[in-house]
Amino acid sequence: MRHNKKFNHLSRKKGHREALLSNLAIALIEHKRIFTTVAKAKALRVFIEPIITRAKKDDTANRRLVFSYLQNKEAVKELFGPIADKIADRPGGYLRILKTTHRLGDNAEMCMIEFVDFNEAMLEAAAPKKAKTTRRSRKKTTAPAAEVPAAEAPAEEK
Repeated sequence: MRHNKKFNHLSRKKGHREALLSNLAIALIEHKRIFTTVAKAKALRVFIEPIITRAKKDDTANRRLVFSYLQNKEAVKELFGPIADKIADRPGGYLRILKTTHRLGDNAEMCMIEFVDFNEAMLEAAAPKKAKTTRRSRKKTTAPAAEVPAAEAPAEEK
């Protein structure tokens, strides 16, 4: 039975699990998208979303608290810089998990976890597009003979 078991232990001891999640979080912050198993991605989302929420308010206390989880200066700098700027108005749900194929060796479910605001292809697809006209749907405009430019008018013989 699962009484009072609130999170996935990922078949690891506490220290190993914290190191794993910290390293996954650093890789995600640096690359904006990583491929991993579904179980690790779901555990990572629970781990990193409160950290990202802390990054919205840039002060010393939040920087120190985030650094205590990540232990990487470059990742903290990236998180409080460009990432915090893009997610400033988002109330939550900073990450997206997209399931991909199964791993060849052990048939584990694989997925891609990424920041929602950093996938340029999906942002362009979600943006409203202009109506594209094709040849068939174009309406032909007939210009009167008087408006034909001189270069296209037939030459007169003298």
